[in-house]
Amino acid sequence: MLKEFREFALKGNMVDLAIGIIIGAAFSGLVNSIVADIIMPIVGLVTGGVDFSNQFVALSSNVTATSLAQAREQGAVIAYGNFLTLAINFVIVAFVLFMVVKGMNRLKRKEEAKPAEAKEVPREEKLLEEIRDLLAGGRSSVRPGQVPGGDF
Repeated sequence: MLKEFREFALKGNMVDLAIGIIIGAAFSGLVNSIVADIIMPIVGLVTGGVDFSNQFVALSSNVTATSLAQAREQGAVIAYGNFLTLAINFVIVAFVLFMVVKGMNRLKRKEEAKPAEAKEVPREEKLLEEIRDLLAGGRSSVRPGQVPGGDF
């Protein structure tokens, strides 16, 4: 049973999946940093200095805080700024994945467009093909006593 499990766990597909998950997790941190540290400050500047990460709507009259963390402690809130940040994360990830798939498809099309290398036919086969063609094409025009393929 241990041998069977080892074979299952070390299959190529399983290893590829594990590598994809690890790279995806690292990529997620990178995307979060791009959104939080680069894109959202620019969006905040364009919108007049609004910090979207702290934007929320209080659902209770008990919520008087100005930051999202404190507001969550005081009562129920809808954190639409956090949602907006995550939506931008999604758009960035989707765009990057689209570009990766597009690049892979382009490479795949180039591979498919390459003509197959012509295999060199051995000399004996060429001669046999010529003889076959001469015999097949010359039957109707060969007269008795004449050698097919020409006059000697």
